[in-house]
Amino acid sequence: ISFHPMNLKIGQLAAAAGTQAETIRYYERQGLLPMPARTQSNYRAYDASHVERLAFIRHCRCLDMTLDEIRALLQYKDAPAQSCEPVDALLDRHIGHVAARIAELKALEQELLGLRHQCADGQLVAGCGILSGLWQAAREHHHGTSSQGGQAHVAGVHRRLAETIKTSASS
Repeated sequence: ISFHPMNLKIGQLAAAAGTQAETIRYYERQGLLPMPARTQSNYRAYDASHVERLAFIRHCRCLDMTLDEIRALLQYKDAPAQSCEPVDALLDRHIGHVAARIAELKALEQELLGLRHQCADGQLVAGCGILSGLWQAAREHHHGTSSQGGQAHVAGVHRRLAETIKTSASS
């Protein structure tokens, strides 16, 4: 892409960052990216600082950070004379969140493996332990979203699912 680094249109910024223009507009509305200057034609005119900030946001998203965490990090970055301790604390909390998700995913894997072992190969669907276990668990599981960014995974749900599956399998 050929463009002047101090006068990028939104499509050029999106291409350079490997994202969609709508994502950039969303980050602007969320206060993560500053609103760019406007050209005489009323196009957004992004500069190198927008490219760098967008790259930072995208990298933090790749690290599974929430927009609130990213917003806080950007506020710290914009106030370089402050103590780094809050940044350390934020990252420590995020590491804890990641560790909890890893534990949940490992438990989920075990539950799925347990489901898989409930069904012998070549069996008729009428006697399928996997479908029976899933059907029973679906009746007892609340499928709402959690407070963690709209994800449906709530702490303990998989454990309750496993208990339901074990109960239905032994019946």
